[in-house]
Amino acid sequence: MRIKRWLLKVASHLDFPLLLLLFVLMILSLFLQYSASGEDKAHLLMHGLNMLVALAVLIIVANIPPPYLLALAVPLYTTGVILLVGVALFGDVVNGSRRWLHLGVTRIQPSEILKIAAPLMLAWYFHYHEATLRLKDYGIAALLLAIPVALVARQPDLGTALLIAASGFYVLFFAGLPWRVLLSMIAAGAASLPILWHFLHDYQKRRILTLLNPEQDPLGAGYHIIQSSIAIGSGGSFGKGWLHGTQAHLDFLPEHSTDFVFAVFGEEFGLLGNVFLLLLYLAIITRGLMITVNASTLFARLMAGSVTLAFFTYAFVNMGMVSGLLPVVGIPLPMMSYGGTAMVIVMLGFGIVMSVKSHRKLIKS
Repeated sequence: MRIKRWLLKVASHLDFPLLLLLFVLMILSLFLQYSASGEDKAHLLMHGLNMLVALAVLIIVANIPPPYLLALAVPLYTTGVILLVGVALFGDVVNGSRRWLHLGVTRIQPSEILKIAAPLMLAWYFHYHEATLRLKDYGIAALLLAIPVALVARQPDLGTALLIAASGFYVLFFAGLPWRVLLSMIAAGAASLPILWHFLHDYQKRRILTLLNPEQDPLGAGYHIIQSSIAIGSGGSFGKGWLHGTQAHLDFLPEHSTDFVFAVFGEEFGLLGNVFLLLLYLAIITRGLMITVNASTLFARLMAGSVTLAFFTYAFVNMGMVSGLLPVVGIPLPMMSYGGTAMVIVMLGFGIVMSVKSHRKLIKS
């Protein structure tokens, strides 16, 4: 009986509409990874284990009240920034990028931590300055965000830096950033593009130029975009059928189980499959925003909103990248691409959203 009561108590903190939508996404992911990996059962097993770990993280975090999450903000952010400094000083260089840090028996990528730690820190700051919010507070919050973004961009890892920046920007937006400031930031960003161009690495410049004309280097920088476009286009309206895609199975499509898995999905399930997947993502985002609107505190609203819109950003950027609408920046499709760390971060975020929902009645503004 005690175990039953404990299980019921744990389950009471889960948002079942959101959990059901995530389950559907995970089931689709299992089918897709089995096909994308060439029917590799070991690959599928590892993907399933990653899902179980991520699901366990979601359940644990969903049962942590927001005040405890609030208390974790400063130490988690501080630890993450210290680890990023450690990467800059002592990190391993892989393929020209310094992103990994050895910690004794294991190796970690601290930039993944900041996807949650940065918005958590900003939400903490706005929570404690809610009664006296002034323009300078937005400036301080922007500085807190700029530190990890700059450290990650320096690695270089522009894709992850943009994701951290986006998740922090959503906190600023939900915290009531004045529209005049928002428009001024957009204008300043647009005006600084010619200057920023000179600070980009050569491979980053090639990615942007390749987006405009992938045919200029069809066997080099343009290869990814060309092959993914062929895969998506060859799927037609109804697709070639599960396990019957050719671009991935014949190894024409690179990184077909990770960054370009959406192209595999498009080839095998066609336009109708893509529409279904888009609607599924839209339903998850809508549910997250519904929970955000009904949050009881500023901290809860900022975190739930940031996590939800960050999820939207991951999906939008990946699909745009694979479809040839955005430069290739190495961002996985959330819950569909192979990779344990990215999946755990996404599910940890949705655990926070569920915590906001389930503890709403216990918190006073």
